[in-house]
Amino acid sequence: MIKRFIIAILALVLIGGGIVGFNLFRSKMIAQFFATMKPAPVAVSVTDTVPQRWTPGIEAIGTASAARGVDLATEASGIVREIRFASNDHVEQGQLLVQIDDRQERADLAAAQAALDLAETTLTRARELRDRGVSANTTLDTAEAEAVSARSTVTKLMAVLETKQLNAPFAGTIGIPQIEVGQYVTPGTVYATLQDIRHMRVDFTLSEQQAGIVKPGMSVTVTPESGEDVLAGTVTGIEPKIDPNSRLVTIRAELPDAGTTLTPGQFLRVRVNLPAEEGIIALPQTVVSSTLYGDSVFVVRSETPEGASEAQLVARQVFVTLGRRAGDKIEIVKGVQAGDKVVDAGQNKLTSGAVVKIAEENGTAVPAAGN
Repeated sequence: MIKRFIIAILALVLIGGGIVGFNLFRSKMIAQFFATMKPAPVAVSVTDTVPQRWTPGIEAIGTASAARGVDLATEASGIVREIRFASNDHVEQGQLLVQIDDRQERADLAAAQAALDLAETTLTRARELRDRGVSANTTLDTAEAEAVSARSTVTKLMAVLETKQLNAPFAGTIGIPQIEVGQYVTPGTVYATLQDIRHMRVDFTLSEQQAGIVKPGMSVTVTPESGEDVLAGTVTGIEPKIDPNSRLVTIRAELPDAGTTLTPGQFLRVRVNLPAEEGIIALPQTVVSSTLYGDSVFVVRSETPEGASEAQLVARQVFVTLGRRAGDKIEIVKGVQAGDKVVDAGQNKLTSGAVVKIAEENGTAVPAAGN
């Protein structure tokens, strides 16, 4: 009985030891397999780092306005008798837009004109009588004074009559009428807005440091929020005074080719183009990875591992110092040199030291140098 018990214990020990030994052997072989297994190269695409012409710029948000735009009003009061425009009409300079009732003024002018005719007739007769020597000089002086007074009255009434009409001060597009026929208007009442939208400009603000770089005559590019059109313009004015509240400087640029693509009051993205620079390293902003440790890119280099006979393409993470931005490009101040191949697609699958293959557009791989 004891002998059987001992045999059973020995059998269990042998079986348990075999299981443990097998598991240890299996773990060792798996670790050895993964240690010697070479991961497949990661397919990436690269962009060559080439020094290029760089046009730096200053970006801002501006507001479009017409080169000429006014709220139309008259200095006379009265009843609106006629409105000769509709919303969004294009009107020419001098075109009659609104007529205020002027019947009383016309009657006064007719009476003044008659008085002027009589005064001039009296003056002519007084001169003839004086030339004949049958009239005193005082009579002629009185006639001349009355003629001058009558002439002044006519001129005054003609000026009053002109205030009863609203004429377009310049050619442009007129807005929605703010008055109605039969309405009584007072001096200063706004009738409508008139904007010359064929000639546009943009006003924007910059910090005092940035404004110190900008000069009249510099070119600007303007893009609406929709991003559909890019318009060119020129800086025409810089406010000589800094706003004491915002510490900003107002700058104006003319947009001669805006046509009718812009609307007064529209928000615009403005870029002031500074003098171009040569030999700048710039890369697409999408190739740069930003973390708490800094900004970096992956650079593909040809390396020969220790003990290997052939070179391989290896991606190395390189920390860079960033500079200015322009569009989708960013300046690389430090970290990347001309001729480096920077990964621009597939970098999210990379770690520093990973073996890569460069995929061309046709899907073929570029071999490592020396192959």
